[in-house]
Amino acid sequence: MNLAVVLPLLVLAYVLGSIPTALWVGRRFYGIDVREHGSGNAGATNTFRVLGKKPGSFVLFIDALKGFVAAYFLPMAMVHLGAIEPEHEVYFRLACGVLAIVGHIYPVFAQFRGGKGVATVLGMMLGVAPVTVSVCILIFITMLLLTRYVSLSSMTAGVAFALLQLLPAFRPPQEFLIYVGFVLAALLVYTHRANIGRLRAGTESRVPLFGRK
Repeated sequence: MNLAVVLPLLVLAYVLGSIPTALWVGRRFYGIDVREHGSGNAGATNTFRVLGKKPGSFVLFIDALKGFVAAYFLPMAMVHLGAIEPEHEVYFRLACGVLAIVGHIYPVFAQFRGGKGVATVLGMMLGVAPVTVSVCILIFITMLLLTRYVSLSSMTAGVAFALLQLLPAFRPPQEFLIYVGFVLAALLVYTHRANIGRLRAGTESRVPLFGRK
């Protein structure tokens, strides 16, 4: 392993995740800090809630892209530069993806106050298990259309990802990825614990899918 190449790219993964898309979109185009409204998070869910579906969709796309670029292209660059062996690439996909998620939750560019990492987890796993994640995206969209709760849809898709990997058709070649799936699902549920409380109380906000926002 060539640490002179690997370490800077690992740092870059965190920096990519730290791009505070929701914060910058809210300030640049709406003159508000989304962290001061709604749930107080700088993520796609709160952007949908506070600013509406167009800015919410944009933030969702960019935040997912951060995770995908970190988990897919940075390890590919490590292999291309001869810094790691090809058979170790999957481990660095996870490492870079996790660092991007940490960057999103604790962004260096936004006083370490970010989002919950759902979209970035999505992008990361799209780079690791594209077929399984594609099914989970369909599950997310279906739940969102049925309930209009982004939080509930995110948690459902995350848990579905973990469970799908237990099925032969979606079972990953590396057994440890199954455990990673359950850890990520648990992380999503944990970071949405406040949303779970609001869902149980009936006070969770629904996103305006077909409204004017």
